[in-house]
Amino acid sequence: MTSSSSLPQDRQRLPESLRADALMEEDVAWSHEIDGERDGDQYDRSARAALRRVAGLSTELEDVTEVEYRQLRLERVVLVGVWTSGTVQDAENSLAELAALAETAGALVLDGVVQRRDKPDPATYIGSGKALELRDIVLDSGADTVVCDGELSPGQLIHLEDVVKVKVVDRTALILDIFAQHAKSREGKAQVALAQMQYMLPRLRGWGQSLSRQMGGGGASGGGMATRGPGETKIETDRRRIREKMAKMRREIAEMKTGRDIKRQERRRNKVPSVAIAGYTNAGKSSLLNRLTGAGVLVENALFATLDPTVRRAETPSGRLYTLADTVGFVRHLPHHLVEAFRSTMEEVGDSDLILHVVDGSHPVPEEQLAAVREVIRDVGATDVPEIVVVNKADAADPLVLQRLLRQEKHALVVSARTGQGLTELLELLDEELPRPEVEIEALVPYTQGALVSRAHAEGEVLSEEHTAEGTVLKARVHQELAAEFRPFVPAA
Repeated sequence: MTSSSSLPQDRQRLPESLRADALMEEDVAWSHEIDGERDGDQYDRSARAALRRVAGLSTELEDVTEVEYRQLRLERVVLVGVWTSGTVQDAENSLAELAALAETAGALVLDGVVQRRDKPDPATYIGSGKALELRDIVLDSGADTVVCDGELSPGQLIHLEDVVKVKVVDRTALILDIFAQHAKSREGKAQVALAQMQYMLPRLRGWGQSLSRQMGGGGASGGGMATRGPGETKIETDRRRIREKMAKMRREIAEMKTGRDIKRQERRRNKVPSVAIAGYTNAGKSSLLNRLTGAGVLVENALFATLDPTVRRAETPSGRLYTLADTVGFVRHLPHHLVEAFRSTMEEVGDSDLILHVVDGSHPVPEEQLAAVREVIRDVGATDVPEIVVVNKADAADPLVLQRLLRQEKHALVVSARTGQGLTELLELLDEELPRPEVEIEALVPYTQGALVSRAHAEGEVLSEEHTAEGTVLKARVHQELAAEFRPFVPAA
């Protein structure tokens, strides 16, 4: 598929009446702009008038037998985006990410187009004329689904479906579908179900008689026998049931959250520092967790492979214990339903002592990934937590991009979870950055109090240890509560 600024000639042959209407619409819009009725960025007329093909998105297979096999189980999709700001490259990167999301959901990407507009059309997202051109692309490619790179209103979905005559889904529905496929734990499934119901509620559609309200009485209204119903349409009944289910889901999630809170409080009581691995989806967070702890967490080259948080114990080079939590990946324009539903899971980030912010160094624009993740970190109230930027996939990254990132991010280092590059430096930095116990003690602990020495190792930082005839001479940094227990064994000054 080659990129061009407009569609091929055969796709521009619309019926004469439609073509005339489309041209008239363009001329009216153009005259309004000349009259100064529109402010903001002024776009080149040819750019506004064209659906721009995005090259390199098709994942259709060459082997006919394999294509036929995949057709049985995969949806065939055409992607469409509205380019409102930024460069052509930004628009194409956004559609490439949508293609990756579609593939992760199990779809076969046939084609992708972007249109230059100052804002999405309120009726059909891309405008009525472009919607007709999109219908031609759908017919030519044999697609059965159109995926839009944005969150569409219920009206936009209905109107665009009416024109293109195939199913239309937006970016939010696509991400929700991926989450539904990947959720494994009871809590993860409940959170996804809640987000899906929040999304569905305003988008419920009824057909035929189910939309008309059943009459509650006869008389002047013209009703009579057999017309007196419960006064609630099918669509209203569906909405009420969904609201009841959502309330039940919220109660269940709150109960499950309590169990995780208890574990977190136990870690805090033992003064074990916690580190949260946050970052863009598919940046390599789980690979990094496995490298640092040997956790054996699922690693997959797919978006949102990890939905259930994994917490593992690890040890710094100096022997200090800490916990490492792998969290759900973020993405640009993460649906607010998901942020709300997964808030309890994302609390691992807010309650940590340090955030390892993993970014994919091989991505064309890693700065966008950093900004998207920081937006979600702000949403969950974790802006005060110290952050180390870990630029992963150094083995596949452009050295110039890595240099640019290191210049922009003062507290950053480059690693490769695949090859192990930079991990020693990362562990040393972790050791420096983790909060240290605040009280330094020097005590002569009798051998009968061996449990106290063990606690100093587990909960504090042992600076030196010497075994003598009288007991263990211990020099360590510990927290206030443990320091109080050592006090009887501290020699008088």
